[in-house]
Amino acid sequence: MSCRPLHGTFGAALLLGVLAAPARAQRLSVPVSVDTLANGLTVIVHEDHSVPIVASNIWYHVGSGDEQPGRTGFAHLFEHLMFMGSEHAPYPAFDRLLEAAGADNNGSTNQDRTNYYEWGPANALPLMLWLDSDRMGWLLPTMTEEKVDLQRDVVKNERRQSYENQPYGLARETILAMLFPPGHPYHWPTIGSMADLSAASLDDVKSFFRRYYAPNNASLVVAGDVKTADVMRLAREYFGDIPRGEPVTRSTAAPFTLAHDTTGVLEDRVQLPRLYYVWPTVKEYAPDDAALDLLAYLLAGEKNSRLTQTLIHDEQVASSVIAYQYGQRLAGSFWVIATAKPDTALPVLQQPIERELSRLATEGPTAHELDQAKNATEASFLRQLETVNRVANALNGYYVALGQPDWFQHDIDRYRAVTAQDIMRVARQYLQAPRVVLSVVPKGRTDLAARQPELVQ
Repeated sequence: MSCRPLHGTFGAALLLGVLAAPARAQRLSVPVSVDTLANGLTVIVHEDHSVPIVASNIWYHVGSGDEQPGRTGFAHLFEHLMFMGSEHAPYPAFDRLLEAAGADNNGSTNQDRTNYYEWGPANALPLMLWLDSDRMGWLLPTMTEEKVDLQRDVVKNERRQSYENQPYGLARETILAMLFPPGHPYHWPTIGSMADLSAASLDDVKSFFRRYYAPNNASLVVAGDVKTADVMRLAREYFGDIPRGEPVTRSTAAPFTLAHDTTGVLEDRVQLPRLYYVWPTVKEYAPDDAALDLLAYLLAGEKNSRLTQTLIHDEQVASSVIAYQYGQRLAGSFWVIATAKPDTALPVLQQPIERELSRLATEGPTAHELDQAKNATEASFLRQLETVNRVANALNGYYVALGQPDWFQHDIDRYRAVTAQDIMRVARQYLQAPRVVLSVVPKGRTDLAARQPELVQ
């Protein structure tokens, strides 16, 4: 499955009701109330009284894709700064107050949004909303050079751990630069570059906050054992006095294609060569997005999927293989990643990969394969509909992308509608087009690198 709201969740009572009835007979629904405060903050409430817990989830509609070349990494840096205390909740009050109430919190950043969320006992909701409103409205007075420098160093160390010093860690950054044209909002990784992080000044950080961290550029979801009227009252009380910011114009990107296969080789401190195939595809929720998701499952979703069976079990040339469609706000990409057995040259993996891609494009999946892919996808969807924390995030994701928080049934319907002909068509249209081919090999072993796909026999 794609890593988007389809992995969101319902409450436990609804989940049990769905699983107790035939999956295709019952419609999925997560009732919500939506309101917008005078300052532009959208508030979405879902009541689930099955368990006395609550989740609060804020999406700021800014990610690394809204940054500019030379100033990358700001969205992620600011995620860190948001946990450094605000005017009425100085560091480390945010964490300590929530922990004392039996609640927890976290945040995340990607190319399209920045997310902050808390979850815990239902009676902790006023505290959650008060803390979130304080850092939305009263963070800047506490922002100092010392805080920026401290978190800049934390992020730099995170980059060293996750990129420079992590096996295969530079592969994704390298692929993004190869796949997306210079200037495209997805050309750089969310964490940004060391040079841009070093260049970030206090004034840059404050300007970023004023532009993007305003109520009219955010959506708040509260899900769990709450009453809608109470949530709306608290939202007006805590967030209503925060002034509206200037209108935000989000980044855009023109459609693009690769003119030819683009290959690259990274020598790394690794023991096993790894092959990356990446194609440009479609945005999240675009008509072909679901078919590409199912195609990825057919390739590497289970032990008996085509590439898993061929590479790992039959020919025994790979230790692992994965495939996925990654649809985002502005563009999408399809990834096949295979790790070779020791001293196995990557062209040995390319041959069966090319063969299976061609077979799916010309013959399509069997009825059994497609049914299994759909059933597994739907089962995965339902298994993840278990906590209000996830349902809150899913509601926010659907709202921001589509304007409809309760889009769960529509989401699953698009997978049910995919046909074998759709699989064949998207395999031909997208996976027989030019791609990025990256080889990550042990240092000094460029002889193990992949070839141009048209040269693979």
